[in-house]
This record gives sequence, structure tokens and C-alpha cells, in this order.
Amino acid sequence: MKFKFSLKYFVSTILIFLIEVLIATKLKDIFFVRAYLGDVIVVMLIYTFIKSFIEIKSDQKLIFGIFIFSCLVEFAQYFNIAEKLGFQPGSLMYIVIGNSFSWIDILCYAAGCLLLSIFVKITEKKKIV
Repeated sequence: MKFKFSLKYFVSTILIFLIEVLIATKLKDIFFVRAYLGDVIVVMLIYTFIKSFIEIKSDQKLIFGIFIFSCLVEFAQYFNIAEKLGFQPGSLMYIVIGNSFSWIDILCYAAGCLLLSIFVKITEKKKIV
């Protein structure tokens, strides 16, 4: 692992972040998109953000680490960690950390990581050929 800026991943991060903002603001009334698709996409956002600044040797290990991290955040929600840290409902950090545990969210993170893993494997094969 070494620090190395990647414009490709940085631009991807910005685009995915804008999609997440769009989901949270303009598409919030479409239940499937707000409740599930946002959670699938957020793991991709984390992946591209990390890859924007760090050169990682094993993308699959990174994706697994992102899944574990996502699960830890979700389990922290079970214990109302945002409130215990003193964040007010509606504040940015309260929204980022979240406030309600859901097994379905974990399934969404798993689906996002699986899609990301497949995409990475396909793009790696194209580089070899």
C-alpha cells in the first residue's frame, strides 16, 4: 500500500457522491432507491474514495475490508452510537453514521461488494488480455 493520487478514481468518487446526494434529496420518496440502492452504492463510493489516494495491491481484500467496515457501522447503529457521541438528529454526522440498524442494509452492502468484486475481476481480465 502506498499513497498515490488517481484522477480516474477521484472523478468516480465525485460522480458516485453526487448520485448519493441525488438519492438522498430528490429521490428520497422512491422507497427502493432510498432504502436499498443507496446502501448498495455507498460501498462503491468508499472503494473509489480509497482508491483515489492509495494504491492497493489486493482489490478483493479492500472490498472485503469495506464490507466489514460497513457492517461495523451498521452494528454501531444498533447501539445508537450517533446519539451517544452527541450528534443531533438531522446533523451531517448523525446522517452519515445512521440511526437505525437493519439486516437488510447489511445485505445491501454485501450486494454492493459482490457487484464491485465482479466489476473489478472483469476489468482486471481486460487489462491482461
